[in-house]
Amino acid sequence: MVRQAMVAAVRRLSALGLNRGTSGNVGVRLAQSFLVTPSGVGAEELQPDAMVEMDFDGAVLGQGQPSSEWRIHRDILAARAEVGAVVHTHSRYATTLACLQRGVPAFHYMIAAAGGDSIRCTPYVLFGTQELSDLALQALDGRKACLLGNHGMLALGADLKAAVALAVEVEALCEQYWSALQLGAPKLLGKRQMQAVLERFKTYGQRLQD
Repeated sequence: MVRQAMVAAVRRLSALGLNRGTSGNVGVRLAQSFLVTPSGVGAEELQPDAMVEMDFDGAVLGQGQPSSEWRIHRDILAARAEVGAVVHTHSRYATTLACLQRGVPAFHYMIAAAGGDSIRCTPYVLFGTQELSDLALQALDGRKACLLGNHGMLALGADLKAAVALAVEVEALCEQYWSALQLGAPKLLGKRQMQAVLERFKTYGQRLQD
């Protein structure tokens, strides 16, 4: 069931244009371990039994070659008990801003969907390294999404559905921010304004809640 849901999520991200080819990856928490998508397999070729199970020491349980970013999935799931799934994409607008090493400020109230008053961006470091995972954890402190410098985007959720939905939301925000920048400097919301939004989000609807 979980493995099939991961396949469906990967294919949806591809269909929406958030990933292309073999880019991006997905990880999901299990009871005492986690599953991560395999390395170098495109969305259309991906099958449920290709998901790689790993323990939190970084050992593969069974067979398969995990995504090169398995450390990010392991470390987030180990550090954040409320997170059940992690989505990583190379989506167009998030990656465009990441290539400028430019985070997304409070230009729109929906930034609060990512858990704070901004979406941070890490410096660039080599993919698949512990250093990248460490920087991602820092950028995600108090947040549910971040950009990875010159790389892409991470989105977290209580489950896979929530993580995918947030990835879609963050990409839309990045597109809106990029578009606004073409006309000038967007008028940013203040900390008090964003705090009011964050408070409202605690009880507003279901789509934004984990």
